[in-house]
Amino acid sequence: MCKGFVRVMAGMLCVLLAMGELCPVKGTAVGVSAASAVLMDGEGRILYEKDANTRRPMASTTKIMTALVVIENCSLSERVIIPKEAVGVEGSSVYLVANETLTVEQLLYALMLASANDAATALALYVSGSIEAFALRMNEKAAALGLTDTAFANPHGLDHENHYTTAKELALLTAYAMKNEAFRTIVSTVKTTIPMNGTPQGRWLTNHNRLLRSYKGCIGVKTGFTKRSGRCLVSAAVRDGVLLIAVTLQASDDWNDHKAMLDYGFSTLTRVSLLPEWGWEATVPLVGGEAEFLHCCADGPLAVTLSGKDHEIRTVIEMRRFYFAPIAEGQVIGELVFYDGDTEIARQDIYAVSSREARKEKQTFWEWLLSLLGMG
Repeated sequence: MCKGFVRVMAGMLCVLLAMGELCPVKGTAVGVSAASAVLMDGEGRILYEKDANTRRPMASTTKIMTALVVIENCSLSERVIIPKEAVGVEGSSVYLVANETLTVEQLLYALMLASANDAATALALYVSGSIEAFALRMNEKAAALGLTDTAFANPHGLDHENHYTTAKELALLTAYAMKNEAFRTIVSTVKTTIPMNGTPQGRWLTNHNRLLRSYKGCIGVKTGFTKRSGRCLVSAAVRDGVLLIAVTLQASDDWNDHKAMLDYGFSTLTRVSLLPEWGWEATVPLVGGEAEFLHCCADGPLAVTLSGKDHEIRTVIEMRRFYFAPIAEGQVIGELVFYDGDTEIARQDIYAVSSREARKEKQTFWEWLLSLLGMG
């Protein structure tokens, strides 16, 4: 912070949270059947892990990346003519017919609800022209996200020696994907229909993720299974503004694993509001301007997820006592800094709401001060 800034205590709010302290990963009471598992909040903090950095096959949870690449490179309304190469693909299928036409969005629903390998193939060929070229895009996206222990060889997740991830990296990928509104809408859908080769009879799609129907707050995301990978599952749930993401790889009891991890996470976290939807506003004196005051604000809403029992939330305003004109609209002039006790938990910029021009006639500081006091 620049010299001349002052710290002004804006207020103090004591939030007493009726919850236990966040347990360390080692020694936690959570137990899972999975060979690898991780529980992460929406901000990327790991709450629980078990062998989370070991590379393993991921089966159809692959389709999280497939859907993400398609959504980021296509309009959902684009129409796809199904190529013959996408017909009769091994594994889960919605029985696509060569030369029928479906939208990208309809194929994405088939991909994520019915786990359709033929839909994965059709989308990959539409976006990139070949499976290999689409896999390259998947790997480029993984690299852009910093996923160094993840590799893709195909868009559907059928077994391949160069197709793997870790529980931690699959959770990080999911956290990123869940920020996409279209992705989030699709994976949270329980049932829908898409056309069947232009006939009145539609294809009924039911989401394979049973947690959507059995776990309060579940909003996705993807199941997976091959004989080599075993049962794989990625889930996401929201309660009271807290988003959790759970991943299990090679699990014999994945549904109960996820319920146990999610229950644990929700019991240790809470969402605390720092700024309301309308944000924060103030006025400060302006020297040498056509106006004597500058209107400034900080955007809201702003909230954070915290762990623990007792929290002392305080806000510190970091800005000058006065400013000199000219000031541009949107110019950052300070910050709101939020603390939990002595620990900084968030910052938000304070900026000028509108421009303020300098006075055409030069005014001394004392003249300005007298005018401010009504004595000029």
